Amino acid sequence: MTIINELQLSKDLIRFPSVTPKDAGAISFLCKKLKKLGFNCKILEFKDKNKKSKPIKNLYARIGKKGPNLCYAGHTDVVPPGNMKDWTINPFKPSVKKNYLIGRGANDMKSSIACFIAAVSKFLQKNRKFNGSISLLITGDEEGYAINGTKKVVDYLKKKREKIDFCIVGEPTNPNKLGEMIKIGRRGSLSGEIEITGTQGHIAYPHLSNNPINTLIAICKKLKENKLDKGNKSFQPSNLEFTSINVDNKAHNVIPARAKANFNIRYNNLHTASSLKKKISLIVKKISKKNKCNYKIDFMANGEAFLTKPGKTIFMAKKIIKKITKINPKLSTTGGTSDARFIKNISPCLEFGLVNKTMHRVDECVSLSDLRKLTRIYNDILVEYFK
Repeated sequence: MTIINELQLSKDLIRFPSVTPKDAGAISFLCKKLKKLGFNCKILEFKDKNKKSKPIKNLYARIGKKGPNLCYAGHTDVVPPGNMKDWTINPFKPSVKKNYLIGRGANDMKSSIACFIAAVSKFLQKNRKFNGSISLLITGDEEGYAINGTKKVVDYLKKKREKIDFCIVGEPTNPNKLGEMIKIGRRGSLSGEIEITGTQGHIAYPHLSNNPINTLIAICKKLKENKLDKGNKSFQPSNLEFTSINVDNKAHNVIPARAKANFNIRYNNLHTASSLKKKISLIVKKISKKNKCNYKIDFMANGEAFLTKPGKTIFMAKKIIKKITKINPKLSTTGGTSDARFIKNISPCLEFGLVNKTMHRVDECVSLSDLRKLTRIYNDILVEYFK
């Protein structure tokens, strides 16, 4: 049995410039690696009629035919590197400097994938006939629209009646030091665009027009003043943020006909996308009607809030993380969203990975010591889970 080195595999994966939605060969490379370890691999490519989305390659790999099935989920796609001149290295030519591995995806999250596969290789060397199955669900569409990625893999697994008993999502979860935080849930995400239509006219005769900007400002003010909740034991308060206000008007002496605003809500489990849509629509409708303007709202729900009730596996992982890092991890629901929002429909999840301090930044990096520790953590979880 080949023992895989987490540092070498991290470097190999970073060399693929797999900026969403480009795969650049990363999925096929992983497929070959896992087949050598004895995994049955299925590359799943999904397309969608949506013009915004591109075809995406995904991988589902499994070793073992019996239950329980412990799954690891991750993504090979990365965000763009930005200005290459701002990096101290070529972001797709990984380099080790001062005991840190630098490269795009070193932190989010190619190195986490490498650590899990390295842990599996060590586990299989000693436990070739273990009682259960190990699987990997790897997507190339986590940083993008997430239309043809994990969401569709989950639908595929449902149709195939593939049972996953527990899933570890390898996202970088720790703010400053490895071991600080396990994510056991995430807030929901709802985006929207409000378009207000008034009456265009000459700036000198405002009484002959109906300026949609005034109505839009009143709506924005009301939505910001209307606090959604105070949070609860497991979640911080829900929050609405406006991300842009657009008026396509290039003339200084014309009252525009239309004005738009975009927003995003990160919400806790006191709400659903449906309940929030109703709440927002009611406010927009009321103010638009009062100001005699027409309105249109387009919503895009990116995932509902969820919480995994801490149980045996989560407490086991917590104990192992504390033993190896000497830090007692906090169970948290903070931060953005992840593909756990799809996986939770078929399996309980926890998220644990590297330190997220440099993700999406120039000179994204990971400590070599953290790579070794994360491999040990994943290996010990496998050993304990299949005891």
